[in-house]
Amino acid sequence: MNRKSGVLMHISSLFGDYSIGGFGSEARYFIDFLADCGYSYWQVLPFCPSDECNSPYKSPSAFAGNPYFISLESLYKKGLLTDKEISSQKQSTPYVCEYERLYNERLAILKIASGRVADIEKIEAFISQNPYIENFCRFMAIKTSNNGKTWQEWESENYDDGDFFMWKFIQYEFFTQWSEIKKYANEKGIQIIGDVPIYVDLDSSDVWADKHLFKLDEKNMPVSVAGVPPDYFAADGQLWGNPIYDWKAMEKENFRWWRDRIAFMAKMFDGIRIDHFRAIESFWEVPAQAETAKEGSMSKGPGLKLIDAIKESCKDTLIIAEDLGFITEDVVRLVKESGFPGMRVFQFAFVGDKNSPHLPHNYNNHCIAYTGTHDNNTLLGYLWELDEGTRRYMLKYCGHQSTNWESGCDAIIRTMFASHAGLVIMPIQDLLGYGSDTRLNTPGKAEGNWGYRITKEQLDSIDKAKFRRLNELYSRI
Repeated sequence: MNRKSGVLMHISSLFGDYSIGGFGSEARYFIDFLADCGYSYWQVLPFCPSDECNSPYKSPSAFAGNPYFISLESLYKKGLLTDKEISSQKQSTPYVCEYERLYNERLAILKIASGRVADIEKIEAFISQNPYIENFCRFMAIKTSNNGKTWQEWESENYDDGDFFMWKFIQYEFFTQWSEIKKYANEKGIQIIGDVPIYVDLDSSDVWADKHLFKLDEKNMPVSVAGVPPDYFAADGQLWGNPIYDWKAMEKENFRWWRDRIAFMAKMFDGIRIDHFRAIESFWEVPAQAETAKEGSMSKGPGLKLIDAIKESCKDTLIIAEDLGFITEDVVRLVKESGFPGMRVFQFAFVGDKNSPHLPHNYNNHCIAYTGTHDNNTLLGYLWELDEGTRRYMLKYCGHQSTNWESGCDAIIRTMFASHAGLVIMPIQDLLGYGSDTRLNTPGKAEGNWGYRITKEQLDSIDKAKFRRLNELYSRI
């Protein structure tokens, strides 16, 4: 791989005036920041609508876009919102995502905008070319007519045409606005890496429209659900609750659903991270009635058959295999056979022995190295929580001579830049040197996640010349 670097920050964490980051001018400002620093990549998290815990990893659609990311200013400039309407959406605080307010207000304002659209033909043409998006729009309209109940509880599949069109309008605007942002990024020399969750939600248009591709009983309820065994993050494992794919049924259709999904994502992004990649080799399957993930067991995944389908669907798109967690020799072999670069995380480097693949001196060029991911603490928070002995050894490893360990983040970042990893990526919080109060997500914890936002003033406080020097010094430009 060519030596490059990037920053991990989800769209929701962007600054702005409307309760959450989005596809407004702020996204272009951030792209300019990346280019000025000498970065080549912007990594984001899944763009799909989030669940009741605001997580994008359990979504009502694997294809649809999150309505909250749509730029209200763009709709205002098109004449679809009035001064009073857009002013009513101004946020109360710039520091966190105001999810409760978004949940209660955002769709209503988007429906008002959808009712003022004149060029309906463009929207209908977009929808007709994207059947999975159309499935989602119809699914959401039916869900509304059934008072938000899960699709297994629906009494009727009738829906309001206005609701159906609102969702079509939302998706058209989402993908139109995003394509403009991505074009701007590419023109600035910035590549975008997207994220593909391995599973979908039971209450999703994907399961509703393709029931036969999932392990469901006669009542359309899951026979078993997804999760992970006990690990570093959670003593009881993690009970995700997503339905399990029927891989035999998938294979009978030549992995049609997965081929379509990957091809769709390859059009949206320049690279794709496949979350929980190890499930392609084997996955943790938990009985649907189990109380914790500890009651699960390993089942065999589709392996190279799915890998080949993915490769055929995305051509030359960069695919990153998220090979973290409980990793066996079989998983290591599959990642190697796939040819996809795996992930290395500095925060995992000092919990094992000196052969750990997460130690920077063990990185090879064909990997993506992170100070931490969206599931980790910030670098400063990680240093704070380490025991004194491990922290002292780790900082010595990174050449940090000062007795003030709080200044050790710079030494770690320099170590990552200097490493042999082809691509080095750091969360925006680590560029700022922020602590655990800005952590984005804590696995296994239902509340208090996904809220972090940066302000423009904070972004402007980052020493761009410093990171450009590091990119130049370690040949990452």
